[in-house]
Amino acid sequence: MTPRTEDVLARAHLVGIGGAGMSGIARILLARGHEVSGSDARDSRTVLGLRAQGARIGLGHEAANLDLFDTDPTAVVVSTAIRPDNPELVEAGRRGITVLRRAEALAALMAGDRVACVAGTHGKTSTTSMLTVALQHCRKDPSFAIGGDLNESGANAHHGDGGIFVAEADESDGSFLCYEPSVAVVTNVEPDHLDHHGSAEAYIAVFDEFLERITADGVLIANADDPGAARLADRAAAAGRRVRRYGRSVTGEGDARLVGYRPQRGAGVGTVELVGAEADADRIDVQVSVPGEHMAGNAVAALLAGLELGAPLADLLDGLAAFGGVRRRFEFKGSARGVTVYDDYAHHPTEVDAQLRAARPVVGDGRLVVVFQPHLYSRTAAFAPEFATALGLADEVVVLDVYGAREEPQPGVTGELIADAVPLPPEKVHYEPSFTAAAPRVAALARPGDLVLTMGAGDVTMLGEEIISEVERVVAEA
Repeated sequence: MTPRTEDVLARAHLVGIGGAGMSGIARILLARGHEVSGSDARDSRTVLGLRAQGARIGLGHEAANLDLFDTDPTAVVVSTAIRPDNPELVEAGRRGITVLRRAEALAALMAGDRVACVAGTHGKTSTTSMLTVALQHCRKDPSFAIGGDLNESGANAHHGDGGIFVAEADESDGSFLCYEPSVAVVTNVEPDHLDHHGSAEAYIAVFDEFLERITADGVLIANADDPGAARLADRAAAAGRRVRRYGRSVTGEGDARLVGYRPQRGAGVGTVELVGAEADADRIDVQVSVPGEHMAGNAVAALLAGLELGAPLADLLDGLAAFGGVRRRFEFKGSARGVTVYDDYAHHPTEVDAQLRAARPVVGDGRLVVVFQPHLYSRTAAFAPEFATALGLADEVVVLDVYGAREEPQPGVTGELIADAVPLPPEKVHYEPSFTAAAPRVAALARPGDLVLTMGAGDVTMLGEEIISEVERVVAEA
């Protein structure tokens, strides 16, 4: 791919501007003084915020949205969610306007900065966010683009003056091959998004292509505890690339060995040995304000990346300790009558397993009640048994119907596939195909001391507040 310069985005039109990825690009463009227009299906808090910053945004998708400025856009930016028959995309082709994928636009914005990319099947958003907050604490002022909003700032993107660009690198459609990082983190490699890649082998192969995008003097930071990432690191080292590993079993020079983890209520502390001369003491504690050993591992990855970017160790540790989390990553939604509600984005069996294990110490003597919404028919069909096994870690499970997103329904593929296989007593597993009935059903099941966790990548995130209201109503009526 021939790299684009930022000039092509001088007057950019973003189709689906209210989405997590596209809104981040819009924020950076506006901060850099570019003209920005766009469209989205509906109004939202994000759309209102971008309008306040100067973006011109039309609601609904129609060719006329390309005329929100007096002259044609210099580029139309689209995400993979935009269909080829989108009227704005069709009109851009008719007028001969340059069309860029989201990742191509982001790569153009990275030009001139030192780039750090975080890739992997799971943990990208959390690790990218941790690295960003830690660098901000070190007064590096990085530009960043993340797939979730930081709790500290409420933003998913920022134009900084520090000469560093930190980005979450999405492998789902291979678009992370647009980037040229000097620091590349791979948290794990576990087959997913087979609707795009077609096979597990093809999914793994795209990470090998990602290795080729790392600059000649760059470094791969890989999770040695994940078999897929470990094998990727071995292949990178065999090809002569510089590799730093982190995890429980690493021993190489420059590696970070996690030698212990202590859960704390709603948080945790990882004890790390840095193999080399970066630490004055043999062991250091990495404090993380979110629960789970997997989160401590993400923090160690961010620590190594920060060191590679020239940040001092002590300040990085302080920044990681100050990290306040990311929206939709074990995000506290509220409580009512002794019932606490959290929300999480986990939508792959490994993520569900890790988050339920992390949530267990937070529950205390109560029950862990999970409201799970499967995401994508293809993923549900491929991993239904694995989802069921992971959900078996809860005390009570409510499974919703599949959130299809960009996919058409598949005959016989519903949330019931998962619910029927959860290894809990039948009275502890509930399939609820009606979204509107979900909150009342969960409220009827919940009792004081329970932790309710809504989980999935779809609109299940909307249920948290409804569940809290329903719990109040049920108790009031009783």
